[in-house]
Amino acid sequence: MSLTHVQLRKKFAEFWEKNDHKEIPPIPLIPQNDPTTLFTGSGMQQLVPYLLGEPHPQGKRIFDIQPCFRSQDIEEVGDNRHTTFFEMMGNWSLGDYFKKEQLTWFWNFLTAELKLPKEKLYVTVFEGAKDLPPDEESIKVWKSLGIPEDHIFKYGPEKNWWSRAGVPQNMPAGEPGGPDSEVFYEFSQVPHDKKFGEKCHPNCDCGRFMEIGNSVFMQYKKNDDGTFSDLPAMNVDFGGGLERILAAKNNDPDVFKTDAFSKIILEIEKLSGKIYEGDNRSKMRIIADHLKGATFLIAGGVMPGNKEHGYVLRRLLRRSAIKMYELTEGKTTDFAEIADNGVLATYDGAQGIERKKLQKEVVMIIAEEIRKFNLSITKGLKEIKKIDKVDGKIAFDLYQNFGFPYELTEELFREKGQEIDRKQFVLEFNKHKELSRSSSAVKFKGGLADHSAQTIKYHTATHLLHQALFDVVGKDIRQEGSNITTDRLRFDFSSTVKPTQEQIEKVGVTVNQKIKESLKVEFKIIPKEEAMKLGAKSFFREKYPDMVKVYFVGNYSKEFCGGPHVKNTSEIGKIEIYKFEKIGSNLYRIYAK
Repeated sequence: MSLTHVQLRKKFAEFWEKNDHKEIPPIPLIPQNDPTTLFTGSGMQQLVPYLLGEPHPQGKRIFDIQPCFRSQDIEEVGDNRHTTFFEMMGNWSLGDYFKKEQLTWFWNFLTAELKLPKEKLYVTVFEGAKDLPPDEESIKVWKSLGIPEDHIFKYGPEKNWWSRAGVPQNMPAGEPGGPDSEVFYEFSQVPHDKKFGEKCHPNCDCGRFMEIGNSVFMQYKKNDDGTFSDLPAMNVDFGGGLERILAAKNNDPDVFKTDAFSKIILEIEKLSGKIYEGDNRSKMRIIADHLKGATFLIAGGVMPGNKEHGYVLRRLLRRSAIKMYELTEGKTTDFAEIADNGVLATYDGAQGIERKKLQKEVVMIIAEEIRKFNLSITKGLKEIKKIDKVDGKIAFDLYQNFGFPYELTEELFREKGQEIDRKQFVLEFNKHKELSRSSSAVKFKGGLADHSAQTIKYHTATHLLHQALFDVVGKDIRQEGSNITTDRLRFDFSSTVKPTQEQIEKVGVTVNQKIKESLKVEFKIIPKEEAMKLGAKSFFREKYPDMVKVYFVGNYSKEFCGGPHVKNTSEIGKIEIYKFEKIGSNLYRIYAK
């Protein structure tokens, strides 16, 4: 019997609540104060400070369902399991329970709550490495739960180890890490492809097995001499893909057949006049995934553009348009119905999506971007007519500059009796891809916040900046976002009145005055209602739990925040506002260093 995504959410929440866990709200897809990543890419992204020792306002047992986006997976979408947008179901123990409780609970959730057949579930464990023993404790727990020996697989640190730095030898002194244990579902109807190896196993890439959950046990700390010792407080960090667990429940390896995608695929079928089968499936999967991701990004405040978040949104929409163009053999399509009747209808009431509120905005932004892109395709066709002979490099230039699909270029010149060197196109494409990856390495290194001394200083300074704007410019100031690197801080805010240059200068003077006053910085964990009565400021796109952490900067600033911060404003040093600009309707940006 299949399961809906709404039913799965309810079961997951009820299960962890029954086991004394508190739900924490998901953070926005565009993370705040994290310069290392464009998007929230994992459920644990907001938990990093707490996994490293800070107390969490909700206690030691928590869970959530976090919307995630991984732009580095765009080129992988098209098969039966890769998506850019997905939801990660997670639970955490912050120095409370450990392996026995975690593995037993997750097994019970899969087999007793979801009724997945036990014979189709396989587990993997850490086999050990230099100075690190095999995870015998997890093996013992799995066996006690009745898992046979031939369903337990051991892998090295490349597969079953977690740390922010990767494998154990890459970890610096003082870094925490530990083994993990994954659960895989076997789709026995999928035959093993021997090009991936003689024998199939859970980590085989043939598609027979799908990972549906991973329990990370943060157990060790690396010592100065390269050895490892136990952490004083050990943590559990679990993540399981909502869409993949639905696929397992359906006993169908195609995540696009779950109800997280079914309405979207149906709208694509209606608009294209094609059926989700054969060669059409890859194109429809790309359209479905990209439009879902685009809708959630727009709901998160992103607009199409040529930089960072806006560039990714634009790329999603343009790639969707290209695939629909190929699917319909040259017809241009308005994606409004797919976004509304597909994406918004699927998620209405889930993850902060309110269909009625978002309909107009989402449809308008997508329609305008697609309209402009259709003009680009027209320009690309005109450009092709000017060229006598198209080689692989020119084909790539058309793709890069106009978003013109290679297959379309190839088809047009085949009609003229020309052949394009596909190898040359692929060479140019891979060269560009590698360049993009290199330049984006810092942005996409995994979503773990930079906790260097300088970024902590700048982060604390944004609290002073926020309050100073409120005092100097007006009480309708609202934080719209921030981005902090070791080189500078960036603070975005909305205001119904444009601040004058004199006001911005006064804000800078105020911030530096508060730094000079050596104000104490401390936090309190208090009920959300009490924090709001105190006048604590917040980021309006963020959802907050019943108990919140509020940072106080002397008697000057009060703000909802997870940390980390300096202990005293004197540690910040002088701050200079060096750029102030308008970035949209009633939207402004300050750069300072």
